[in-house]
Amino acid sequence: MLKTKEFSEKVVIVTGGGHGIGRGVAKMYAAAGASVVIADVNGTAAEETRLLIEQEGGKAIVIQTDVRRPTDVAALMAETKWKLGRIDILINNAGVSRRKSPYELSVEEWDDILNLNLRGVFLCAREAARVMKENGGGAIVNIASTRAMMSEPNWEAYAASKGGILSLTHALAVSLGPDKIRINAISPGWIETGDYALLSNEDHQQHPAGRVGKPEDIGRACFFLTSPGNDFISGANLVVDGGMTRKMIYLD
Repeated sequence: MLKTKEFSEKVVIVTGGGHGIGRGVAKMYAAAGASVVIADVNGTAAEETRLLIEQEGGKAIVIQTDVRRPTDVAALMAETKWKLGRIDILINNAGVSRRKSPYELSVEEWDDILNLNLRGVFLCAREAARVMKENGGGAIVNIASTRAMMSEPNWEAYAASKGGILSLTHALAVSLGPDKIRINAISPGWIETGDYALLSNEDHQQHPAGRVGKPEDIGRACFFLTSPGNDFISGANLVVDGGMTRKMIYLD
C-alpha cells in the first residue's frame, strides 16, 4: 500500500465504501492521513471497513447512506460538515451491476440502476460541491467503467449508467471549475475484489499488463487525480484496465 501523508488533515467521503473497490480506496486514504467518511447503504459492511481502518491506526466514521435518496445524500454532506468541518474529496464509487437480457429488463430495474449509478453520482457531486465551495474548492472522482466504452451482451442499463457518468463528469468539470472544484472519472476494467489467489494464469495473461487489477490500483489513481499538485487535470477519464480496452481480440 502506498505510504504517504499527502492527504493528512483532508476529509474524504467514499460512497460504497463498505466493500470492494470502495473499501480498498477508503483504507488507502485513511493510511495516507485523511479522515474518511464511509457512506454505504449497508451499515454493517461500512462498520467493518471502519474497524479495519481503525485497526491500522486510521480515522474513519460511518454515515449510512442510500445515494438513490436525495434526502440521504443531503444528510450525508450535512453530517460530514458538522462532524468534520469540511469536505475536501469525494469518491463517487457507489453502484450496482446487474446482467439481464434487454428483452427481460423491466422499467423498474432500469430506473433503479440509473438512479443508483448515475443520478446518485450527480446528487453526491452537487451536494458535496456546495460544501467544497464554502472552503475554497475540492476534488471529485466519479467511478465509471470500461463498459462505458465496450460491451458484452445483456449489460444495457449498467453500460448506459457508466456512459452517463463520463458525460456528467466533463459537464460538471466545466460548471464547477470557477469554484475551484475539479471533477474527473476513473474507468476500471477487471478489478478483483475477492480472493486474488484463485485467479488463473489465463486470467492474468489476457491483460497486456500481465495481471488482473486490484482495488489498490484504483486507489492510486484516485490519489493521482485528487492530489493538489495535479490541479490542471479536470474533466478527464483515466482508464485503469491493464490495457484491455486497447487489445484487439478476434476469433481464430
